[in-house]
Amino acid sequence: MARDYYDVLGVSRNAGAEEIQQAFRKLARKHHPDVNKDPDAEERFKEINDAYSVLSDPGQRQRYDRFGENFRQIPEDYDERVAAAAGARSGGAAGGGHRVRFHTDHGDDFAGADIDFDDLFGGIFGRGGPGGPRGPIPGADQEAEIQLGVEDAYRGGKRSITLGGPGGQRTYDVNIPRGVVDGQRIRLAGEGGKGSGGAPAGDLFLRVRIKPDSRFRLEGRDIHVVAPVTPWEAALGATVPVPTPGGTAKVTVPPGSSSGRRLRLRGEGMPNPRGADGDLYAEIRIMVPPDPTPRERELFEELAAVSTFDPRKPR
Repeated sequence: MARDYYDVLGVSRNAGAEEIQQAFRKLARKHHPDVNKDPDAEERFKEINDAYSVLSDPGQRQRYDRFGENFRQIPEDYDERVAAAAGARSGGAAGGGHRVRFHTDHGDDFAGADIDFDDLFGGIFGRGGPGGPRGPIPGADQEAEIQLGVEDAYRGGKRSITLGGPGGQRTYDVNIPRGVVDGQRIRLAGEGGKGSGGAPAGDLFLRVRIKPDSRFRLEGRDIHVVAPVTPWEAALGATVPVPTPGGTAKVTVPPGSSSGRRLRLRGEGMPNPRGADGDLYAEIRIMVPPDPTPRERELFEELAAVSTFDPRKPR
């Protein structure tokens, strides 16, 4: 059984959006495979991303709170279908339907009033006796993983994706949402398992996995990059270019910056169609000439002779 998403992030069920985001960022930094070499770190990181992708989306979170880990299997028009089925049964003969109580993973109960769930869910739960299924049976939903590079996830757009299966390979034209994040699902309506008896096919859900990138490290929608600077740029301050998935950005290095200092560019991270874009964090890394010229060596020696700075002395 999958772990409760709130337990995964270590937050209460009434946690606000900001608390959920802070918990995610803390855990993502701790368990990211680039910094955590534990063999289970990648799976843990995926679990954290899955939890955040649901709890940070108000609509998905509401359905998860109501129906539990299987919320995606419950029709989005569940209430309307229950009401319609109940209305169709009202005024009919006693015993014409079945009173069904639906129990979720989180202990909530929902009662249908004289509802025939065979009609409500298209015959999924009903059997017509020894002769086999009664009525049409909708196709099952299916899920597959796709891998995207950071730049592809950032830009989005149409892609042709080939997936293998029991029936051989098949190519799909997929519209990748701009700013899709690791663990997010893309729905291809009607591309899942085939239905029987004229019932519609199920849906195919593509679970996105972002491939590791040597330049970009993702934490949710925040992007982390390295900003290489020279000793004099770090000491005197400078404006330097840094890579982003969408091109090149400029970051201002304050005078007196040391390696490890993080500079934030608000809104320059992964796009978010439903809210605020992520941020870009550029980490200062001071680089020295690997093979200094005689003049460079002379200047460094002169600086060493006159400077009283000692990085090992407590400040």
